[in-house]
Amino acid sequence: MEMTSKERILNAIRGKETDRVPWSPFLAYYWEHLPQAVQKGGQEAYLRQMGADPLLRGFHQLFKTNVKNCEFRTSTCGKKRQDVIETKVGTLTEEYTYSENANSWFLTTHAVKEEEDFKILQYAAENTQLIPFYDEFLRDYHALGDGGVYLPLLGLYGKTGFQSMVERWCGTVDLTYALYDFPEVVEECLAVIHQKDMETAAISVESPAEGFIFWEDSSTTNISPAFFEKYTAPLVDAWGKKIHSHDKLLIHHACGHLADLLPLMGNTAIDMAESVSPPPTGNVEIADAVKLLPEHVGIIGGIEPTFFLNCDMQELENRVEQLLQTMKGRRFVLANSDSCPPYVAYEKFIKVSEMLRRQER
Repeated sequence: MEMTSKERILNAIRGKETDRVPWSPFLAYYWEHLPQAVQKGGQEAYLRQMGADPLLRGFHQLFKTNVKNCEFRTSTCGKKRQDVIETKVGTLTEEYTYSENANSWFLTTHAVKEEEDFKILQYAAENTQLIPFYDEFLRDYHALGDGGVYLPLLGLYGKTGFQSMVERWCGTVDLTYALYDFPEVVEECLAVIHQKDMETAAISVESPAEGFIFWEDSSTTNISPAFFEKYTAPLVDAWGKKIHSHDKLLIHHACGHLADLLPLMGNTAIDMAESVSPPPTGNVEIADAVKLLPEHVGIIGGIEPTFFLNCDMQELENRVEQLLQTMKGRRFVLANSDSCPPYVAYEKFIKVSEMLRRQER
């Protein structure tokens, strides 16, 4: 008997029997380049039409924030934008640049550079109130029904506090210097953000969501294994234990160079490493990634994005067959890893769907 997409995805993540391997494309960047008429129909309908299993990552946060004693301002001039946070202890300013090719704003200047800036960020986090907000998620959750799975987003900033410093607030270089020059100041700020991160998990598990994701973008291109083990892994593990206590799942978005991080990730209470990618986006083949993870931690991904764009149909078929063989008996959801280049041929999505349907037991 054919499973629903929801059953198929959840069983695959939990290591239970499935009728076939789920196929859950990740449409980041691709989706924004589709015609508006298609976008109005929603990703769930688009994925269903191609025969995929909708795994809708990070569409919701289950809380709102009320930041007291802070003023937020945004100013835009052409392709430049400034986001300003003003507090009584100081001001933080982020600068963004718009890319027409990517249809996205990219952070070009970090807000936290000096010791005092960490104190301002800490003040803003301390003054952030988290308010449960389930309405939009519940509407979408019930509309989706058994047609797929939503994974709401954890974290005050959508990822662990440390990774938010790496990617958003400081950048790798300045954060590394700060941890050597004034570690107590950085760690005090980080502790406040981590407390808020745990609050997001406490709020989220009260929803009917079956699992959650966080946009960690884990990669040794921006974080060392030592920093990951000291600052990131403890929060991820605490999240996982909290979520597992409610019989729910934790998905770790890890889209970069993972060869030296996967063993550390496998020691935390995650259920899946999501967007695991072979080279050149990543630096580990899926067959090797499996060996670096314990059996209870599965993989979502496998199809490298530039390969997906440039391969012909026969190459795609060969790659999918190889992945299915490699992951046989393991927890696995097939997907393009990390993101999807805008000009991947729609026929390739269909091709993978057809291949997996032939695998149906």
